[in-house]
Amino acid sequence: MKIICSKSDLLRGVNIVSKAVPSKTTMAILECILINASSSSIKLTANDMELGIETVIKGEIAEPGIIALDAKIFSEIVRKLPDNNVSIETDESFKTIITCEKSKFNIIGKSGEDFSYLPYIEKNRPLLLSQFTLKEVIRQTIFSIADNDNNKLMTGELFEINENVLKVVSLDGHRISIRSIELRESYDYHKVVVPGKTLQEISKILSGDNSADVSLFFTEKHVVFEFDETTVVSRLIEGEYFRIEQMLSSDYETKIKINKQELLDCIDRATLLVKEGDKKPIIMNITDESMELKINSFIGSMNEDIDIQKEGKDILIGFNPKFFIEALRVIDEETITLYMVNPKAPCFIKDEKESFIYLILPVNFNTANN
Repeated sequence: MKIICSKSDLLRGVNIVSKAVPSKTTMAILECILINASSSSIKLTANDMELGIETVIKGEIAEPGIIALDAKIFSEIVRKLPDNNVSIETDESFKTIITCEKSKFNIIGKSGEDFSYLPYIEKNRPLLLSQFTLKEVIRQTIFSIADNDNNKLMTGELFEINENVLKVVSLDGHRISIRSIELRESYDYHKVVVPGKTLQEISKILSGDNSADVSLFFTEKHVVFEFDETTVVSRLIEGEYFRIEQMLSSDYETKIKINKQELLDCIDRATLLVKEGDKKPIIMNITDESMELKINSFIGSMNEDIDIQKEGKDILIGFNPKFFIEALRVIDEETITLYMVNPKAPCFIKDEKESFIYLILPVNFNTANN
């Protein structure tokens, strides 16, 4: 095999597929990036058996062929090459010569025939979204997936398609994030759980361009994302996702309108007094025209008042400040509405159309100490 391509195209391709190289594996071939120049295009592929990524790069195929190269070494070499054309040449014994200007590397590859290719997925009608929309939806929900494997379903996000609405849900036992998007067309009902890792990696690759689309294909066990010259195939998480409907009550005793940035800045300031690992709640004392926020920690205390518009009862309630900060950071509205029932019931942050809903469970606190 012999191919010639620009360093920038090669590096872009390597960076994209590297996201599917496993950090630990017992199969050495999975630690490789496959270069497949056996047909009319140059394809780079990586696959950890849960997530596989393939991308096509521009370049000239002088001699067709296929080789698997150690991902870590190959990506480091490419990253540090001069900004010019790169030649990659292999022989029958898998010896690989990488040349760029006066730099020349000799490394040993592996047979491309042993590589675990992406599974063949039968693609029916694609669900179309702009890259911008998908990237935003992931950003606005991914923070509330669980980061441990105690419950596998909590490490993924629910994608539920109902006619012309896509609803994306994540939860970790303390909070729920929901985003609903109106689609351009109507689709058959579909419900799958996509691994959070897949969505995090896709989010890094997506351009975020509003005029460029991404096509989603769902099967019983896989989801496929196609955009630009890249294909991402991921296994789905199997199992019945949590029934969240009964938690989404529209009843409230207290409704508050508040400036989002003021609230975010205030809670952010309060966390200066909380060391990582400390579970100190932010206390909200809500009265007629004002919300007093206060925090007490081993370092010190802080309190601050924010003007609000309130309907309903006064309430004294405590929350994990991190959960509030993460939800507020992804909301674009200038003014937000909070709905509360009592100090032990969830707080809802949502807009009137319910295009976003963030549910945060309160924490118990001792009023004598605050």
